[in-house]
Amino acid sequence: MISDPRGTLKLEDFCRKAATLGFDVIGVAPYEKLGQEIRHLQLWLQKGCQAGMSYMERNVDKREDPRLLVENAHSLIVTLTNYFHPFRQAEGIPVIARYAYGKDYHKIVKEKLEQLKGQIAGRCFVDSAPVLEHEWARRAGLGWVGKNTLLINREKGSFCFIGIIITPEKFDRYHIPFDKNYCGNCNRCIEACPTGALAPYQLDARKCISYHTIENKGEYPEFVKQKAGERIFGCDICQEVCPWNSRAKMHQVAAFLPSPERLNLQKEDWKKMDEFTFARLFKDTPLERTGLARILRNLSDA
Repeated sequence: MISDPRGTLKLEDFCRKAATLGFDVIGVAPYEKLGQEIRHLQLWLQKGCQAGMSYMERNVDKREDPRLLVENAHSLIVTLTNYFHPFRQAEGIPVIARYAYGKDYHKIVKEKLEQLKGQIAGRCFVDSAPVLEHEWARRAGLGWVGKNTLLINREKGSFCFIGIIITPEKFDRYHIPFDKNYCGNCNRCIEACPTGALAPYQLDARKCISYHTIENKGEYPEFVKQKAGERIFGCDICQEVCPWNSRAKMHQVAAFLPSPERLNLQKEDWKKMDEFTFARLFKDTPLERTGLARILRNLSDA
C-alpha cells in the first residue's frame, strides 16, 4: 500500500484496491470515541429491546472506544458489499431472507477484508465484534441510518454487508461523514412491519420476525409466528418496501447466488428433512448456525 512521505496511507490508492477486490463502496473515518450513539444504545438496552441478545449488553465500553479493540487506532475503514438478488421464492414456499440465499457472508467478506488490509496493522470485523457498524459507516460517508435502523446507501440501498478494518495507520485524508437523512416523511417500513417491531429509528427485537426466526433459542411467541406467515429464516419486509431499494442492482458475488435446490424446498420437504440432508444442503450458509430444529420450529402450522 502506497504511503506519502509522512507515513500516512493514500486514500485514493486504498479505495482503488478495494474496488479491484470487489467491494461496492468504501469509506474511511478518523478514530474518535462515540458519545451520543452509546447513550442511545444504553437507553435501548434499558427498555429491553435487545430481547435475548445478551451479548449486546456486554462490551459497551468497546463499542464506545475502538481503541479497546485495536491499540492506538487512528482509522476505521468501512466497506459495503451488495448482496441484493431479484430472485423471489415461489408463493407458498417457506421463505428465507435474501442475505441467506448463498454462502455465509462472514467468511467471504472477512477474507476480502484481510486482502484489503494486506500488510498494514489492524483487525478485520464482519458483524462479529462489539462495533457499531452502522454509525461508523455513516461517519465514513457511506449513507445514513434509516427508520428501519439499517444503513441506507443512496446508490446501493440497504441490501449490503458491512465490513470494518480498525487500524493504527493514518490516511492522508478522510471521507466526509454523511450528515443528511433522506427518509423524510416516508414511513413505509414502519407501516409494513407486520408485528409492529419498528418505531422511527428503533427496533424492538421482542417483536421482530428476524430475531425470533434466527437468534431466539427459546419459545417462539405465537403472536409473532402468526404474523410471520411462511417466513422461516429472517424477514426482508422493511427493506423490500423501502423506496431506496427500488434501484438496487444484482450483486456480482458468485458465492451469494441463490441455490434453487435450497430455495425451492416445499414445507413437506422441510418436515421430512433429517440432519444429514440439512447439513448437505446448508453447510457454510447462515442457516447452519441456527440449525434444523429451530427452523422446523419456525414453520407455520397452516
